[in-house]
Amino acid sequence: MKVLVLGSGAREHALVRGLLADPVVTDVIAAPGNPGMAVDAVCEPLADITDAAAVTALAARHTVDLVVVGPEAPLVAGVGDALRAAGYAVYGPDAAAARLEGSKAFAKEVMATASVPTALAHVCTTLTEVAAALDALGAPHVVKEDGLAAGKGVVVTDDRAVALTHAEACLSRPGGQVVVEEYLDGPEVSVFCICDGSSVRALSPAQDFKRIFDGDQGPNTGGMGAYSPLPWAPAHLADHVIEVIAQPVVDEMRRRGTPFVGTLYVGLAMTSRGPRVVEFNVRFGDPDGQVSLARLVTPLGGLLYAAATGRLEEMDDLHHRPEAAVVVVAASAGYPASSRSGDVITGVALDAEGAAGTAQGADETDGADGADGAEVAAGRRPAEVLHAGTALDAEGRLVTAGGRVLNVLAVGDDLAEARDTAYRALGDVRFAGMHYRRDIALAAARGEIHL
Repeated sequence: MKVLVLGSGAREHALVRGLLADPVVTDVIAAPGNPGMAVDAVCEPLADITDAAAVTALAARHTVDLVVVGPEAPLVAGVGDALRAAGYAVYGPDAAAARLEGSKAFAKEVMATASVPTALAHVCTTLTEVAAALDALGAPHVVKEDGLAAGKGVVVTDDRAVALTHAEACLSRPGGQVVVEEYLDGPEVSVFCICDGSSVRALSPAQDFKRIFDGDQGPNTGGMGAYSPLPWAPAHLADHVIEVIAQPVVDEMRRRGTPFVGTLYVGLAMTSRGPRVVEFNVRFGDPDGQVSLARLVTPLGGLLYAAATGRLEEMDDLHHRPEAAVVVVAASAGYPASSRSGDVITGVALDAEGAAGTAQGADETDGADGADGAEVAAGRRPAEVLHAGTALDAEGRLVTAGGRVLNVLAVGDDLAEARDTAYRALGDVRFAGMHYRRDIALAAARGEIHL
């Protein structure tokens, strides 16, 4: 099977590697891809992955059997529609179904119809309506831009003025609309559901870290790290999500004539009243999707093809390895307010032997709880480096090319081992202005999270 993967980030790098681990997958084409993906896949320099005609032409040129759409923008733009019209199997929803991410107001409407537990919300188109909603729901205030915002369209604050300022900025854009929600207490959880329009399977839950600084301080980002499994979560949480959330939503979308095929990301808050939906996305998360995929034993190519062709019911339940996975994101100078490109990256190999790995046993522990280097490195699985925002400069050197630059992913017997390996590998990576959180999965590894 030949597979085309659309996208250029760490999520797509993880998909490429997962697909190539499936024996039924013979070739992967990545468009546009990145330097890390280029080691394993054929990268095509597609300028605009939202250009449906260009994507369809590329699929035809490579005679692919399956197209996996990574980011949300091409899905909302209708690239999946054009590919399906041309006869291709597509993993990813069409434009109508992608509105579950493209419009938070639409997602709320679907959840209400399907009786899905979620936060109370007001959809607002004027600042006066926003002010009234803030007063009705009280602090902490949650204000979400209605459309796509690359994970940065949400403000959670006790400061009413800050909430109003964010809402005003969102409303000033063409078609501006915001959703003001009640604040949901409790830890957040990511559950990625594989859907074929009728049936649903769920990956192992993960937890993401959105804030830029340790201790969940500072502004929101696209995600600074993640881990799976969640030792503190209910044992059958994924089954609960399918039964109470994902399946009712898939059923409702099919009833509307817009069946949902692809990944339904369910962002949950584990509140004192039980799990409540924070948001839906229509693709794998980044970086939380990487740890869920790292634990998946079920071959990825066959799974995604079954979903794309409406045959998910024929597959067994998904199988996951018992080991833990931790990913830590290394960001560029200035992120998330800005990003700096062109800084040379060292410590990351770009060859078939080590393109996704770094040396182990670095002297720098950076939050690995002080384990002995020689003892930790002995027999330890190597970490993987997934490229998020990288490029090659004119001299062929690996350089930064975005806000989030690299994802360092490690698997271990437990969370403590996995995070220790990830941080030790990250200690070998260098670029000017590099920064990352040092507390990813730390509280969970210590058993400090309780419901």
